[in-house]
Amino acid sequence: MTDRGATGTAGTHLGMPAFPAAAREAVRNDVLRANLRRATHTIRDKRARAVAELADWDRLRAAGKAVKDHALRHLDRYLVQLEESVTAAGGTVHWAVDADEANRIVTGLVLATGEREVVKVKSMATQEIGLNEALEAAGIAAYETDLAELIVQLGHDRPSHILVPAIHRNRGEIRDIFRAEMGGWGRPAPQELGDDPRELAEAARLHLREKFLRAKVAVSGANFMVAETGTLVVFESEGNGRMCLTLPETLISVVGIEKVVPTFRDLEIFLQTLPRSSTAERMNPYTTMWTGTTDGDGPTAFHLVLLDNGRTDTLADEVGRQALRCIRCSACLNVCPVYERAGGHAYGSVYPGPIGAILSPQLRGTASGIDASLPYASTLCGACYEVCPVAIDIPEVLVHLRERVAQGGPATREGVRVRIRPARGHAAERYAMRAARLVLDHPGALRAGERLLTRARRFRPRRLPGPGRAWTDSRELPDIPAESFRDWWARERGTGR
Repeated sequence: MTDRGATGTAGTHLGMPAFPAAAREAVRNDVLRANLRRATHTIRDKRARAVAELADWDRLRAAGKAVKDHALRHLDRYLVQLEESVTAAGGTVHWAVDADEANRIVTGLVLATGEREVVKVKSMATQEIGLNEALEAAGIAAYETDLAELIVQLGHDRPSHILVPAIHRNRGEIRDIFRAEMGGWGRPAPQELGDDPRELAEAARLHLREKFLRAKVAVSGANFMVAETGTLVVFESEGNGRMCLTLPETLISVVGIEKVVPTFRDLEIFLQTLPRSSTAERMNPYTTMWTGTTDGDGPTAFHLVLLDNGRTDTLADEVGRQALRCIRCSACLNVCPVYERAGGHAYGSVYPGPIGAILSPQLRGTASGIDASLPYASTLCGACYEVCPVAIDIPEVLVHLRERVAQGGPATREGVRVRIRPARGHAAERYAMRAARLVLDHPGALRAGERLLTRARRFRPRRLPGPGRAWTDSRELPDIPAESFRDWWARERGTGR
């Protein structure tokens, strides 16, 4: 049984080109663009109406930002408190420094139960580390139960959206996938299956019900972890997650360390902001919370795997660390003009869109072509910042990461922070900036340069040569005036200072 496309241990989709090349290919796909345009416009319009219902939205946004920033500043203390709370409630906590260690821990826990299959709650952390592939290599079948994730898995595909991983598929494509693939994974779809959403949902329900009733082990992530009580929280819309979280005997949760919040009361903020920002609902249909284990109720064994995988390095960056506030609502994707046209696959990561453009290069470093290109996958229009429910200034971080790429900033390799050489393709820009600084620091040189340009104005090219040619493919060079401002001032106002 084959799973979706292979990923590296750090979550990079192997063989992915840099963003410009991948995006260039994606924008030629008319079906993909139509699917994305329809879905993103529908979601963001509904979100705008849902947010407008709250008169105190700005205060909720500021409160969410403050809670997340406080938790990140004191992450060491709250993670220790979380471990103590989970342990006291009957759970077991494991610490994973990177993807390989997390995969070894989870694989070992599943094998220790004697089972060879698991059901999964939608989890971006497990996608980030390539857990499905690691389990498959150990002879363990992992079944996605979220409807969109199921579509992606059956289609041997990759997710392209944080909230709706199969957003790039239309109903006809989903019908064809169900007909062709469901039988190889379990209960087959009806041969007369149509593309009506109710028929598709019913086929998925019947297919998954067998797995829910049979599975002894489940794997999940979590939206939040409460340090005060050891409680984990999952928000979902379908109920499939709750089936995984309550029916199996063993529950293994893989969660990024940044998901911790200090107190149970802090959830009050996110119970209002996350549903409205993600699904445009006043409250998500299913909010499941669990604290350790309880005799006669739910799983008898609970394991929490706390995942670092580059998060500590990200936390060390005073500008970039705000990306760790992200609550995975996907609002930034739905308003981004770049994502709408290029789709999620072009980002080469399980984290697409604006948040992926700042999160992936920090978690994985900027040594690869795809990660070095992601900070440039934006128009810097600022729409992502305006809709973010925890006020992540994504444009600020993008510019910060562009500087790192251009100057050859730090990268993470096998858990070690190193410096890389300046990225190829930026040498001309660096030399131009150095030349500009030299001229601007010397007024005489600036005056001479201005006069030389005005006298040579008739020789102005329509397009720049070399690396600058791409910039003038869609822009005209400005006209050079017949007289510089400095000379005009001297002529009109005299030569005095």
